[in-house]
Amino acid sequence: MTAEDKVDGQVEQEVGKKDKPKLYFFILAILALLATNVYFYVKFKSSGEKLYTVTLQRENLQIEIDRIEAELDNIAFQEVSDNQEIVASETEARQTIAELRSSLENNNLDEVQIDDARERVIALRENVMQIHRDLDDHKLKNELLRKENELLAQQVEENNSTIENLSSQNTELSDQISQASGLKTSNIHVSGVNVKKNGRMDQESRARRIDLIQIQYTLADNPFSSIGDKDVYLRIINPKGNLIADAENVFYVHGEKLQFTLKENIDFTNKGETYQILWEDPKGFSKGAYTVLLYSDNAIMGRASIVLN
Repeated sequence: MTAEDKVDGQVEQEVGKKDKPKLYFFILAILALLATNVYFYVKFKSSGEKLYTVTLQRENLQIEIDRIEAELDNIAFQEVSDNQEIVASETEARQTIAELRSSLENNNLDEVQIDDARERVIALRENVMQIHRDLDDHKLKNELLRKENELLAQQVEENNSTIENLSSQNTELSDQISQASGLKTSNIHVSGVNVKKNGRMDQESRARRIDLIQIQYTLADNPFSSIGDKDVYLRIINPKGNLIADAENVFYVHGEKLQFTLKENIDFTNKGETYQILWEDPKGFSKGAYTVLLYSDNAIMGRASIVLN
């Protein structure tokens, strides 16, 4: 080895000794930089995952709120508008939905706020489920009440029908009793009479010589008829078929208004007695047939006729 080579070797050794501290510093700087990069990578990765998780949870809560609101919209609240408790629960649920939507619109929510919103959504769902249960109970009560009302209405209708039937039967029975209690003639004899000056009455068939028409009638015994005063109505139809009566003289038979020729009051003894009516035509008698009809107790008693020459 030459002297020159020795000199070069020593120079290199001296240079190497001077560069070693710089090399160590450089390595340490690189390691610190790598550690810093790893730290920030881990930190930002963790923050990014948390942000992603919070965003996902917020979106899930919003979707759940949409579902709950849809269920709320499907409830037929118009059917329970009379139930103030259910209506108040609906109002409260919709107010909670509005508040949750407003709070979840904030993009800077943290985990604590998300947890609070989740608890409120859970409580909201339970409230809506309770509204469903209350609604079902209300519908069931209304259905039971409706059926009970229908049953009562049916019973009322049946009772009314029974009452109507009884009333009809009573009316029929009353009519039957009325008919059964009505007076009936067992015999009617009509004749023309001529009144003499001494008051004696002789039977006469010639119209020009007749002063009165004599109606003699016998009443049949009737155990259903009450004894005492009875009004007897006489209707006489002349040979021309016209009723001889004044317009003011009226009575009723089964609700129908009839005119009468003459009215007399008798004492009915229910012993088969014979009664007499004398009638004078102020216009005089004509040739032909006269028809005589007798009424009492809202019914006809009998009829007869006479032919005058």
